[in-house]
Amino acid sequence: MIENNNSDQENPWLKWAIELQFISQAGITYSKDPFDLERFERIREISAEIMSLKSGWSLDKVKNVFCNETGFQTPKLDTRAAIFRDNKILLVKENNGTWSLPGGWVDVNESIKSNTIKEVKEESGFNVKPLNLIAVQDRNNHNKPLYAYGVCKVFVRCEILEEDVEFIPNIETTERNFFTVDSLPVLATEKNTEEQIKLCFKANSSDHWKTIFD
Repeated sequence: MIENNNSDQENPWLKWAIELQFISQAGITYSKDPFDLERFERIREISAEIMSLKSGWSLDKVKNVFCNETGFQTPKLDTRAAIFRDNKILLVKENNGTWSLPGGWVDVNESIKSNTIKEVKEESGFNVKPLNLIAVQDRNNHNKPLYAYGVCKVFVRCEILEEDVEFIPNIETTERNFFTVDSLPVLATEKNTEEQIKLCFKANSSDHWKTIFD
């Protein structure tokens, strides 16, 4: 991730750097001319230099997360499960003490549906059935800090198949609990904001929810 230590008025610099990274990556992927490849590699270096200057990260650290992809660059997928009981939503406690909807990166051999089931099981212990999509969002439009790559966040409403399942602390989560919309704990806002969780509550109370997407 890229921490943004500057004001919102300076955010265009970070967005321009991300766009330059994307253009240069595409050029490196598809260009055959050695002179063009050299120019695109230099554009990628410039984008990393801009990101380093504006984020406060060292250039080496930026290059490690910003310039190590190959092939045509596409957004990563992140699934988040919205699971309700008695009008309360399930959250899991991260190792750093903040709370989030169960979820994570979609593995290359998983679909949105299967990844949601897997992540919920791993992080909360519950077996669930995905019901419908609540929203598909461009992460950098809703969560901070900005990431140097695109992320599509997919919020999935699920139902619990087995209620009486013991929670076992694991390497990712230390606790699970259900919360009302008015009593949310300290959230892992890089993963889910209060606004996003309220959107899940709104979807759960609707009989004819239509998926919201950016």
